[in-house]
Amino acid sequence: MSFAVSISILSLIQAALVALPQLRRSDWLGAFRSRWWALLPALSIVVVIAIVELESESATVLSWLALVAVPPSAALALGWLVRGARPAGALAAVPLFALAWASPGSLAGEAAATALTALGCVGLGWLLVSVAPAGWLKLGIYAMAAVDTWYVATNLLQGPNAVLTAAAPAGLPRLQAVHFGSAQMGFGDLFVAATLGCLLAGVRTRQRHAALLVAILALAFDLLFFALDTLPATVPVALALALIEWRERNAPTSRSDPSRSQLGSL
Repeated sequence: MSFAVSISILSLIQAALVALPQLRRSDWLGAFRSRWWALLPALSIVVVIAIVELESESATVLSWLALVAVPPSAALALGWLVRGARPAGALAAVPLFALAWASPGSLAGEAAATALTALGCVGLGWLLVSVAPAGWLKLGIYAMAAVDTWYVATNLLQGPNAVLTAAAPAGLPRLQAVHFGSAQMGFGDLFVAATLGCLLAGVRTRQRHAALLVAILALAFDLLFFALDTLPATVPVALALALIEWRERNAPTSRSDPSRSQLGSL
């Protein structure tokens, strides 16, 4: 599969991750609620890159961490978090994992691993949205995109990222990044899209608009690959959020409109 087709599919997966989550609440997570969790998206880049840069073997440890965390998180998404989910749907994570393990070099195996990682990001994004105030988490998404852009522009991301994406947990599926066809995308690129989807899940129309914006912006952003080798794929997601916020600030709304404050405040 050509790079253009591969990266376009991954960009559309980002958009799908914005559209898929449904609103789910869990009261017990309220005890852990703190604005400091909003630092996690940006810190996930800084800390991971620093660890891999200092000790390349840590990439293997991170690949094992993803292997442990992603499948149950994907099962949670399939069984409860995505639209149309049913409890029995959680079992679909098992054949996805089996296919990714049995056929790692095939397009089907890569598709299964990509689906598993993407769905795992929905579960992890939901956890973050459940413990971080919405206003602060919006700032966290913007900060993640800014950090990602800076790392790419200064060539600090490419080396450690190559080591991380190549790490394999003893022949088991690599779930710390996605490899599909001729393209690759980092875990954080899918995680930020899923987080935005969970953040907007309370208002379906807004969520759909954001997903459409992510699709358009990400596909347009991909055109930069004609000139560049690496791009910060978190940027289209952050831009989509900024456009949604800008539109809502400038759109006339009645005082009784329940969707006005769904994104939350600081």
